[in-house]
Amino acid sequence: MRVIFNEELKAVADDLDQMAQDVHKAINLAGDALMDSDVEAAQTVIDGDIEIDALESSIIDQCVRLLAKQNPVATDLRVVVASMRLATTFERMGDLARHIAESARRAYPASPIPAEAQELFGKMKDFLNMTADRLVNMLMDRDANIAEKVIVDDDVLDALHHQTFEFALDENWKGTRQQIIDIVLLGRFMERLGDHAVSAARRVVYIVSGFDPTKLPQRDEGTDID
Repeated sequence: MRVIFNEELKAVADDLDQMAQDVHKAINLAGDALMDSDVEAAQTVIDGDIEIDALESSIIDQCVRLLAKQNPVATDLRVVVASMRLATTFERMGDLARHIAESARRAYPASPIPAEAQELFGKMKDFLNMTADRLVNMLMDRDANIAEKVIVDDDVLDALHHQTFEFALDENWKGTRQQIIDIVLLGRFMERLGDHAVSAARRVVYIVSGFDPTKLPQRDEGTDID
Protein backbone atom coordinates (compact mmCIF):
# COMPACT_ATOMS: atom_id res chain seq x y z
CA MET A 1 0.00 0.00 0.00
CA ARG A 2 2.84 2.35 0.81
CA VAL A 3 4.36 1.88 -2.63
CA ILE A 4 1.03 2.72 -4.26
CA PHE A 5 0.64 5.80 -2.07
CA ASN A 6 4.12 7.07 -2.96
CA GLU A 7 3.45 6.57 -6.66
CA GLU A 8 0.16 8.44 -6.48
CA LEU A 9 1.74 11.25 -4.46
CA LYS A 10 4.53 11.54 -7.03
CA ALA A 11 1.89 11.85 -9.78
CA VAL A 12 0.40 14.79 -7.85
CA ALA A 13 3.85 16.37 -7.50
CA ASP A 14 4.54 15.94 -11.23
CA ASP A 15 1.24 17.61 -12.10
CA LEU A 16 2.02 20.49 -9.75
CA ASP A 17 5.41 20.93 -11.42
CA GLN A 18 3.69 21.04 -14.81
CA MET A 19 1.15 23.52 -13.50
CA ALA A 20 3.93 25.79 -12.23
CA GLN A 21 5.61 25.66 -15.65
CA ASP A 22 2.32 26.49 -17.39
CA VAL A 23 1.74 29.44 -15.05
CA HIS A 24 5.33 30.59 -15.67
CA LYS A 25 4.65 30.56 -19.40
CA ALA A 26 1.34 32.37 -18.99
CA ILE A 27 2.88 35.15 -16.90
CA ASN A 28 5.74 35.69 -19.35
CA LEU A 29 3.48 35.74 -22.41
CA ALA A 30 0.87 37.94 -20.73
CA GLY A 31 3.62 40.46 -19.98
CA ASP A 32 4.79 40.34 -23.60
CA ALA A 33 1.22 40.81 -24.81
CA LEU A 34 0.76 43.80 -22.53
CA MET A 35 4.01 45.62 -23.16
CA ASP A 36 4.58 44.70 -26.83
CA SER A 37 0.96 44.61 -28.08
CA ASP A 38 1.61 40.98 -29.03
CA VAL A 39 -1.84 39.63 -29.86
CA GLU A 40 -0.52 36.14 -30.64
CA ALA A 41 1.03 35.91 -27.18
CA ALA A 42 -2.25 37.13 -25.69
CA GLN A 43 -4.23 34.46 -27.51
CA THR A 44 -1.79 31.76 -26.42
CA VAL A 45 -2.35 32.72 -22.77
CA ILE A 46 -6.12 32.79 -23.19
CA ASP A 47 -6.22 29.40 -24.93
CA GLY A 48 -3.75 27.83 -22.51
CA ASP A 49 -5.79 28.69 -19.43
CA ILE A 50 -8.00 25.67 -20.15
CA GLU A 51 -5.03 23.37 -19.59
CA ILE A 52 -4.23 25.03 -16.26
CA ASP A 53 -7.85 24.63 -15.15
CA ALA A 54 -7.78 20.96 -16.16
CA LEU A 55 -4.62 20.32 -14.16
CA GLU A 56 -6.17 21.91 -11.08
CA SER A 57 -9.21 19.63 -11.35
CA SER A 58 -7.00 16.59 -11.86
CA ILE A 59 -4.77 17.39 -8.87
CA ILE A 60 -7.73 17.99 -6.55
CA ASP A 61 -9.36 14.73 -7.67
CA GLN A 62 -6.13 12.82 -7.07
CA CYS A 63 -5.72 14.37 -3.61
CA VAL A 64 -9.31 13.59 -2.63
CA ARG A 65 -8.78 9.96 -3.64
CA LEU A 66 -5.58 9.85 -1.59
CA LEU A 67 -7.39 11.20 1.45
CA ALA A 68 -10.27 8.77 1.02
CA LYS A 69 -8.33 5.60 0.16
CA GLN A 70 -4.98 5.98 1.91
CA ASN A 71 -5.97 7.90 5.06
CA PRO A 72 -2.61 9.72 5.25
CA VAL A 73 -1.36 11.12 8.56
CA ALA A 74 1.34 13.51 9.76
CA THR A 75 3.73 14.62 6.98
CA ASP A 76 1.81 12.83 4.22
CA LEU A 77 -1.43 14.56 5.19
CA ARG A 78 0.35 17.91 5.22
CA VAL A 79 1.68 17.32 1.70
CA VAL A 80 -1.68 16.25 0.28
CA VAL A 81 -3.64 19.18 1.77
CA ALA A 82 -0.96 21.73 0.81
CA SER A 83 -0.90 20.31 -2.73
CA MET A 84 -4.62 20.94 -3.11
CA ARG A 85 -4.20 24.53 -2.02
CA LEU A 86 -1.21 25.00 -4.32
CA ALA A 87 -3.26 23.79 -7.28
CA THR A 88 -6.00 26.30 -6.49
CA THR A 89 -3.45 29.10 -6.13
CA PHE A 90 -1.82 28.29 -9.47
CA GLU A 91 -5.23 28.13 -11.15
CA ARG A 92 -6.00 31.64 -9.93
CA MET A 93 -2.62 32.86 -11.20
CA GLY A 94 -3.52 31.46 -14.61
CA ASP A 95 -6.81 33.37 -14.49
CA LEU A 96 -5.02 36.61 -13.66
CA ALA A 97 -2.56 36.12 -16.51
CA ARG A 98 -5.56 35.51 -18.79
CA HIS A 99 -7.17 38.76 -17.62
CA ILE A 100 -4.01 40.67 -18.55
CA ALA A 101 -3.87 38.96 -21.93
CA GLU A 102 -7.54 39.75 -22.60
CA SER A 103 -6.90 43.43 -21.88
CA ALA A 104 -4.01 43.43 -24.35
CA ARG A 105 -6.12 41.68 -27.00
CA ARG A 106 -8.99 44.11 -26.52
CA ALA A 107 -6.75 47.16 -27.02
CA TYR A 108 -4.80 45.71 -29.98
CA PRO A 109 -3.16 47.13 -32.05
CA ALA A 110 -2.79 49.88 -29.46
CA SER A 111 -1.57 49.27 -25.90
CA PRO A 112 -3.90 49.51 -22.89
CA ILE A 113 -0.99 51.16 -21.08
CA PRO A 114 -0.39 54.85 -21.98
CA ALA A 115 3.14 55.97 -22.78
CA GLU A 116 3.70 57.68 -19.44
CA ALA A 117 2.96 54.44 -17.53
CA GLN A 118 5.00 52.11 -19.75
CA GLU A 119 8.16 52.27 -17.65
CA LEU A 120 6.31 51.47 -14.43
CA PHE A 121 4.45 48.52 -15.91
CA GLY A 122 7.67 47.31 -17.51
CA LYS A 123 9.20 47.09 -14.03
CA MET A 124 6.17 45.17 -12.78
CA LYS A 125 6.43 42.78 -15.72
CA ASP A 126 10.14 42.16 -15.07
CA PHE A 127 9.48 41.50 -11.40
CA LEU A 128 6.73 38.99 -12.18
CA ASN A 129 8.93 37.22 -14.73
CA MET A 130 11.57 36.81 -12.02
CA THR A 131 8.93 35.56 -9.59
CA ALA A 132 7.63 33.07 -12.14
CA ASP A 133 11.17 31.70 -12.58
CA ARG A 134 11.46 31.32 -8.83
CA LEU A 135 8.13 29.52 -8.58
CA VAL A 136 9.22 26.80 -11.00
CA ASN A 137 12.55 26.24 -9.25
CA MET A 138 10.98 26.48 -5.80
CA LEU A 139 8.43 23.81 -6.56
CA MET A 140 10.70 21.49 -8.52
CA ASP A 141 13.30 21.39 -5.71
CA ARG A 142 10.89 22.03 -2.80
CA ASP A 143 13.34 24.82 -1.97
CA ALA A 144 12.32 26.77 1.16
CA ASN A 145 15.09 29.33 0.63
CA ILE A 146 13.67 30.37 -2.74
CA ALA A 147 10.19 30.41 -1.20
CA GLU A 148 11.34 32.81 1.49
CA LYS A 149 12.79 35.15 -1.16
CA VAL A 150 9.41 35.18 -2.93
CA ILE A 151 7.69 36.10 0.33
CA VAL A 152 10.08 38.86 1.35
CA ASP A 153 10.55 40.44 -2.09
CA ASP A 154 6.82 40.84 -2.68
CA ASP A 155 7.07 44.23 -0.97
CA VAL A 156 8.85 45.48 -4.11
CA LEU A 157 5.82 44.68 -6.26
CA ASP A 158 3.47 46.20 -3.70
CA ALA A 159 5.41 49.47 -3.89
CA LEU A 160 5.25 49.47 -7.69
CA HIS A 161 1.52 48.76 -7.57
CA HIS A 162 1.02 51.71 -5.25
CA GLN A 163 2.57 53.97 -7.89
CA THR A 164 -0.19 53.06 -10.35
CA PHE A 165 -2.65 54.98 -8.19
CA GLU A 166 -0.68 58.17 -8.80
CA PHE A 167 -1.79 58.13 -12.44
CA ALA A 168 -5.44 57.63 -11.52
CA LEU A 169 -5.35 60.41 -8.92
CA ASP A 170 -3.35 62.91 -10.98
CA GLU A 171 -5.49 66.02 -11.50
CA ASN A 172 -3.49 66.84 -14.62
CA TRP A 173 -4.17 63.46 -16.24
CA LYS A 174 -4.75 63.93 -19.96
CA GLY A 175 -5.50 60.36 -20.89
CA THR A 176 -8.89 58.76 -21.45
CA ARG A 177 -11.15 57.24 -18.83
CA GLN A 178 -10.55 53.83 -20.37
CA GLN A 179 -6.82 54.25 -19.86
CA ILE A 180 -7.36 55.09 -16.20
CA ILE A 181 -9.51 51.98 -15.81
CA ASP A 182 -6.88 49.86 -17.55
CA ILE A 183 -4.06 51.19 -15.38
CA VAL A 184 -5.97 50.49 -12.17
CA LEU A 185 -7.21 47.04 -13.19
CA LEU A 186 -3.97 45.84 -14.77
CA GLY A 187 -1.97 47.08 -11.80
CA ARG A 188 -4.33 45.15 -9.56
CA PHE A 189 -4.04 41.96 -11.62
CA MET A 190 -0.25 42.13 -11.52
CA GLU A 191 -0.16 42.87 -7.80
CA ARG A 192 -2.48 39.93 -7.18
CA LEU A 193 -0.15 37.64 -9.12
CA GLY A 194 2.52 38.57 -6.59
CA ASP A 195 0.17 37.88 -3.68
CA HIS A 196 -0.66 34.43 -5.00
CA ALA A 197 3.03 33.71 -5.54
CA VAL A 198 3.53 34.51 -1.85
CA SER A 199 0.73 32.12 -0.98
CA ALA A 200 2.34 29.37 -3.08
CA ALA A 201 5.70 30.02 -1.42
CA ARG A 202 4.14 29.64 2.01
CA ARG A 203 2.61 26.32 1.02
CA VAL A 204 6.02 25.03 -0.10
CA VAL A 205 7.66 26.08 3.17
CA TYR A 206 4.79 24.38 5.00
CA ILE A 207 5.33 21.18 3.02
CA VAL A 208 9.06 21.22 3.76
CA SER A 209 9.05 22.30 7.41
CA GLY A 210 5.52 22.04 8.77
CA PHE A 211 5.52 25.75 9.66
CA ASP A 212 3.74 28.66 8.00
CA PRO A 213 6.35 31.40 7.40
CA THR A 214 3.96 34.29 7.83
CA LYS A 215 5.98 37.48 7.45
CA LEU A 216 3.08 39.70 8.48
CA PRO A 217 0.01 38.08 10.08
CA GLN A 218 -2.31 40.67 8.54
CA ARG A 219 -0.91 40.28 5.04
CA ASP A 220 -3.65 39.84 2.39
CA GLU A 221 -2.73 36.91 0.16
CA GLY A 222 -5.87 37.21 -1.92
CA THR A 223 -6.45 33.48 -2.31
CA ASP A 224 -9.92 33.54 -0.80
CA ILE A 225 -11.02 36.80 -2.38
CA ASP A 226 -10.09 36.74 -6.05
